Amino acid sequence: MRLILLGPPGAGKGTQAGRLVERYGIVQLSTGDMLRAAVAAGTPVGLKAKDIMAAGGLVPDEVVIGIISDRIEQPDARKGFILDGFPRTVGQAEALDTLLKAKHLELDAVVELRVDESALLKRVETRVAEMLARGETPRADDNAEALAKRLHAYRDQTAPLVEYYGAHGSLRTVDGMMSIDDVTKEIQRILGGLGASGAAATA
Repeated sequence: MRLILLGPPGAGKGTQAGRLVERYGIVQLSTGDMLRAAVAAGTPVGLKAKDIMAAGGLVPDEVVIGIISDRIEQPDARKGFILDGFPRTVGQAEALDTLLKAKHLELDAVVELRVDESALLKRVETRVAEMLARGETPRADDNAEALAKRLHAYRDQTAPLVEYYGAHGSLRTVDGMMSIDDVTKEIQRILGGLGASGAAATA
C-alpha cells in the first residue's frame, strides 16, 4: 500500500498516519527524517544533501527524490509506505510519478483531510489559552499567527496538489473535522474499497 496524506497544518495527518502504520504494517516516510538518515549513513545522495545544508541552502527536489528512491527500496518499505511532507508542489508530484513509474510502482491513493481553516485557528487559540491558564509556556510557533502563515503557505504551494491528483483519479477526500476515530474509520473504508486492506492483510 502506497499512500500520500494531504491536508493543511493541524489537520491531523500525523495522527492518522500513525494509525495506518500500526494497522497495515507500512512505514511512514518523513522527508526530514530521510534526509537526516541519508546524511548519517553517508550515502552518495546523503553526502550531496549534507554539503547543500551545510552551505545553508535548500535541498533541491532531485536530491530529495534520490533519497526517497533509496529509502523505498529498503526491506521495511516493501509492504508500502505513507509519504509525509512530500510532495509539497505539483513539480515534486510529477517527479514522484516519474520515480514510481521507473520502479513499476504506483500510488494506491492520495487522501485529503479537508478542514475548516477558521476552526483550526480557533483550536490553536483555545489550546494556547488553556496552556497559559495552567501556567504552561506554549511553543514559540504554537499560536494563531504562526499557523495562519503556515496555512497561507499550504494554500499557495500544496493545495494545487488536490487538483493535480484529482485529475489523475487517485484523490479521495475525507472530512477532517470529524472526530479522530471517525476520520480513521472513513480512511479505512476508502482503502477497503480500493482493495488495499485485503492486500495488506495478505502481506
